[in-house]
Amino acid sequence: MSRDYANRKPRGPASRGSRKKAAPPARKPWLLIAIVMAAVAAFGYFLWSIKGSAEAPQAKQTAPKTQAASPAKKDPNALPPKPKEEWTYLEELENKQVEVDVPDDAMKSAGPYQMQCGSFRKQEQAEEMKAVIAFQGLEAQVRRVEGSSGVWFKVVLGPFERRRDGEKAKHKLQNAGMNGCRIWLWQN
Repeated sequence: MSRDYANRKPRGPASRGSRKKAAPPARKPWLLIAIVMAAVAAFGYFLWSIKGSAEAPQAKQTAPKTQAASPAKKDPNALPPKPKEEWTYLEELENKQVEVDVPDDAMKSAGPYQMQCGSFRKQEQAEEMKAVIAFQGLEAQVRRVEGSSGVWFKVVLGPFERRRDGEKAKHKLQNAGMNGCRIWLWQN
């Protein structure tokens, strides 16, 4: 069954009236007023009870102050007097002298140091590492060494007068991603 909605006749006001909605139920304002009044009364009672409990501890605290002269009665809630701090380490550290016995051999430099960052079979690889080190602002050398296992090309930095200077260069290379460098005594 099909309906023709385009040609249908409009409904008049009489037909609309038959579909009236039911009236909303009447509200009871006296009930709402009673609930609000009960809530206000309960809140007022709560505030009154808090006020009454806050006054009681003040009265107890003022009474022991007047009776402080008698040592027989003490308030269990009273705090003890603040202790005097007696720290002596501050004065001791100001006047402290530290003496370290260093053997004479340790004071002398063991000699110049060198840092080896690589050892390669092919000279091109050693030259490539030398170039990477040069980009970090350090000067490296490639040494040809003949050992029992054949010819090696070592990439060496130095000489450094102190080991600390070698460590500075090593940290600079570590920041660039080269972590295989070792510091040794200088050997020709």
